[in-house]
Amino acid sequence: MGRVTVSPYLEHPLLIDRQAHRRVDVDLATTDAVVASRGAVLMRDGRLMRVPGDAIRDATLRAFLGHEGGRGSGGERDRGGRDVGLVVPTDPDVDLASWIADGATLTPLRAVLGALTDDPDGQEDRELATTAVALAAWHDTHGRCARCGEPTVAVQGGWVRRCEAEQRDHYPRTDPAIIVAVTDADERLLLAHAAHWSAGRFSHLAGYVEPGESFEQAVHREVAEEVGIDVADVAYVASQPWPFPASVMVGFRARAASSDLTPDGVEITEARWVSRGQFAAEVAAGTLVPPPVGSIARALLEDWLGAPAVETAPDDVSDT
Repeated sequence: MGRVTVSPYLEHPLLIDRQAHRRVDVDLATTDAVVASRGAVLMRDGRLMRVPGDAIRDATLRAFLGHEGGRGSGGERDRGGRDVGLVVPTDPDVDLASWIADGATLTPLRAVLGALTDDPDGQEDRELATTAVALAAWHDTHGRCARCGEPTVAVQGGWVRRCEAEQRDHYPRTDPAIIVAVTDADERLLLAHAAHWSAGRFSHLAGYVEPGESFEQAVHREVAEEVGIDVADVAYVASQPWPFPASVMVGFRARAASSDLTPDGVEITEARWVSRGQFAAEVAAGTLVPPPVGSIARALLEDWLGAPAVETAPDDVSDT
């Protein structure tokens, strides 16, 4: 197993310059914006669309995402590019009708992550899409103050919600979750089926980090809780923004101390060890569906496999 890279850009600075110091000054009503609605973004011809800010007049949210496209020929920043915002239309069926008639689609973010290219333009789209969906989801669920229950309003370019009754600011949250590729002494990979997934879908064990524990401790606990084994040699691999609705996935490798699996029967209904040959055979037969393209789960799997995981079954991205 080698170095895992979900995207070649995730280890480097953001391509979108968020310019937090300008959030209170940008005119969001006129800034070109990406469109998000119910976990999906507006796409056309394989790219994330930017629509004129004043083209959607009735919006439940406007936010400033940053400045895009300001790269020189060598990738360094220059003074070019443009501001880009987020708009969440109040009625997407009405406000987006003309673009949809012209070939645009509201595409779920999971599908977007797997479809975008790995060049700088694709990565800019990926950064904007994940940020837009995460911000929209946070605003949608934080309309009232968690302390007093009074309504909150969006301020600071959409990056803060303020309770005016208490003059208290609330900030977007990100919930860390671990995901771990566990192998045994024979280099077999542990794959599990979650109770809410469609038939045949298998992936690595994962779970939220709880208060009072490190990422590595969360790995030990989740594996023990879900399949009843201990692990060793827990090592960080990579991370990925995962706003479904507000996570960052932190990826690890680990070695199993034993091979006796006992699924908990609640979250995990089936768990098994697979060799590389067995994995390839089952995918070809359609009896095992791997994690979707564009996910850290897929990157961890293909790192173990040593090759792309070609699948014949439809890739139901709604499972993850």
